[in-house]
Amino acid sequence: MSYIKSFIIRNFTSFTYFYRHLRHRIFIAVGLSILVGVLDGFGLAMFLPVLQLADGSTGVDPEGLGNLRFLVDGMAGLGIPLSLLPILGVLCLFFLLKGIMKFIGDSYRVMVQQYFIRRLRLSLVDALNKISFKSFVTSDAGRIQNTMTGEADRVMRAYQFYFRSFEQSILVAVYMGFAFFVDVRFAVLVTVGGILTNLLYQIIYRKTKNASRRLTRDSHAYQGLVIQHVGQFKYLKATGLLHRFGKKLKQSIFDIELNNKKIGIYGALLTAAREPLLIFVVAGVIILQTVVLDAALAPILISLLFFYRALTALIAMQNTWNGYLSVAGSMENMTDYFNDLTEKKEQTGTRSEYTFVKSIELKQASFYYGNTLILKDIDLKVEKHKTTAFVGESGSGKTTLVSMLGGLFRPDQGSMLIDGQDVGDLNLGDFQSRIGFITQDPVIFNDSIFNNVTFWDTDNEEHRDKFWEALRQASVDHFVLGLEEKEDTVLGQNGINLSGGQKQRLAIARELYKYPEILIMDEATSALDSETERDIQKNIDLLKGQYTILIIAHRLSTIRNADRVVMLNQGRIERIGTYQDLVNQSDSFKRMVALQEL
Repeated sequence: MSYIKSFIIRNFTSFTYFYRHLRHRIFIAVGLSILVGVLDGFGLAMFLPVLQLADGSTGVDPEGLGNLRFLVDGMAGLGIPLSLLPILGVLCLFFLLKGIMKFIGDSYRVMVQQYFIRRLRLSLVDALNKISFKSFVTSDAGRIQNTMTGEADRVMRAYQFYFRSFEQSILVAVYMGFAFFVDVRFAVLVTVGGILTNLLYQIIYRKTKNASRRLTRDSHAYQGLVIQHVGQFKYLKATGLLHRFGKKLKQSIFDIELNNKKIGIYGALLTAAREPLLIFVVAGVIILQTVVLDAALAPILISLLFFYRALTALIAMQNTWNGYLSVAGSMENMTDYFNDLTEKKEQTGTRSEYTFVKSIELKQASFYYGNTLILKDIDLKVEKHKTTAFVGESGSGKTTLVSMLGGLFRPDQGSMLIDGQDVGDLNLGDFQSRIGFITQDPVIFNDSIFNNVTFWDTDNEEHRDKFWEALRQASVDHFVLGLEEKEDTVLGQNGINLSGGQKQRLAIARELYKYPEILIMDEATSALDSETERDIQKNIDLLKGQYTILIIAHRLSTIRNADRVVMLNQGRIERIGTYQDLVNQSDSFKRMVALQEL
């Protein structure tokens, strides 16, 4: 009983999951499956009058057809002779109609399947894009990648298995109905035999389900290790640790292999046992009916035909249901993942028709990662078209503070105002679209220079003019013109074909192409040589007064001309002033200047 209860609950949960995505499409697919089963049943039933005529009878005996006599009564009512050729014609008609309905049903199921996976993948992208940045940086990267790729494909397979099982269960019900119509006693006996064989499947279902859950867990771990292996390859290679890390990665592969083997072996056992179990049940019931109960063989043969179809569909359903269970763990993970993303969804206002006019202001703003305090009681006003630099020791909160000003983080305490309006009332996506962001490691896509800078804008005259103007402002136009394919040059993975300075200039050009209101530079020149840094710094100085510029800098030479310098210490603002003010008033800043020999 517990198994039946578990089966019903799982079936209802799965049906509800798919119904949320597919709605009425499920019922259309079910209706077509029922129609196929009914037409197949009618076609099989027409073999009974054929058997009567094959025995040498002069005509069809409607009484000998039992509950199926309505078929020949219908033929007689339509004036169709009850002879061999017309009966065979009707039989062929039923199977022709079944074939047509089968084609329509299978074609419709393919379209619904593609609709489902498209909707699922689009929902994943939308849900991920809507989570807060704070939630993203604390999430499991392996789980995100595995769910967006491998798990999405496994959920599609779950859909295929589930509805194949659903369709086969409908066929079982239709064929069983016909079998009971023909011979109730024979039908009851075969049904009992079928229930007894299901004991084996219960054990295998349970083992398959457990293996599926372990497979999902191990796949998350594998994807996380792959991300780290690729992202930290340089360090692992340089320090001779690739082998040790590779052992962890290989063990993860072995774990996945073990669970896949178990799932495959359980499926093979079900497939191998199908025919023997089917034959044993049918043979036993025939012997019981004809030898023990002395029943006539002719009605049994037709009932047997229905039951053979029903048992075949039942065992096929059991196999496909086991296939469904083998990937059902991915559905559970997908549901949990969506719920997790929903809980982490960034709350944003609706007002988008505004322009940054005066200032961005933080009032008594504090920020935590878990229980760890990162920023404490920050009072700061950033004025439009001013250049503000942020300095301090590593871990002082510079990047977090600038990220907050850029809308990536919300204060856990206190408030953030844009032109006097709380940031919670504004559409953050619209606000962030007006921000240019340049990091120490510039983002370069494996595409042409034009697409990198324009972010795949349409290639037309207007966008090309903007493109070349952005290159000129970033002092990288001469470099691009000197390339053989110019703006159509493909840059390679992460700009492998470029020097550090070239990548940085192209990253600046991309942000300038957007005409941003705010330009954030997060240690954008710290990894460059002095000459390249000096050239880029000249470009930045030329932008002063045109943009609101926020600079995080380790090299203090890059912020000499900033309008204001914010000195941070252990998550608090220690002092604010011009570069020279801090040299004169802050011992900490003075020591930093001395260490860099400025």
